[in-house]
Amino acid sequence: AILEPVLRSMRLKRVLPVLQHYPECRLLDVGCGFSHRLLRAVEPHVQEAWGIDRKATEMRQGRINIVRASLDEGLPSTDARFDLVTMLAVLEHLNNPMLLMREVERVLRPGGRLVLTVPAPAAKPVLEFLAFRLGLVSKEEIRDHKRYYGRTDLANFMSGLGSMRIEALWSFQLGFNTACIAIRDGSPAP
Repeated sequence: AILEPVLRSMRLKRVLPVLQHYPECRLLDVGCGFSHRLLRAVEPHVQEAWGIDRKATEMRQGRINIVRASLDEGLPSTDARFDLVTMLAVLEHLNNPMLLMREVERVLRPGGRLVLTVPAPAAKPVLEFLAFRLGLVSKEEIRDHKRYYGRTDLANFMSGLGSMRIEALWSFQLGFNTACIAIRDGSPAP
C-alpha cells in the first residue's frame, strides 16, 4: 500500500542513532517482513544482520541472514548473541507478546539494546480508515492487530521483563505511535 514505505522510512530513523553505539554490531530484526528492507538499509553499518519473520524467504547474502519462522515459537538463536534487536510495528501482531519479549531478552547480550515501535490506541481508527476505506495501508496487517500500546501501556508491559530497563519512551507521528529503547542490564553498553 502507498503509505507503507513512508512509515517504514520513519521507523528506520529510530534505529540508526542506536546502531552507532555498536561499531561491530550484530543486529536481529524481529518481524523483518518478506523484503527485509531495514536489514538492507543497515547492512553497511553492521557486522551481521539477521532477520526473522514467518513471511520471509530464507536466504544468506552478504552480511544478511534471513530465517523463516513463527514469532510465537521463540527465536532460533543462542543466548546473548545480539547487540541490537529491532521490533518495528511487530508487538501489536503477537498472540503472546511476553513470550517473544522474553526471547528477545534472552538473545540480547548484556548492554545490548532493543528498539521497539508500536501503534498507539489513537492510531486504531486512523489505520482502519486508511486500510478499509482508502486502501492506503494493508488491510491484512491492520486486521491482524491484537493490541495498541500507549506510553503507559508499553512501560507497564516492559516492567514484566526482569533484565530490561527502559532508556527512552516517547510518542511520535502526532501521538499515533509509541517508541521505546530498552537496554539489557549487565555490563555497560559502549
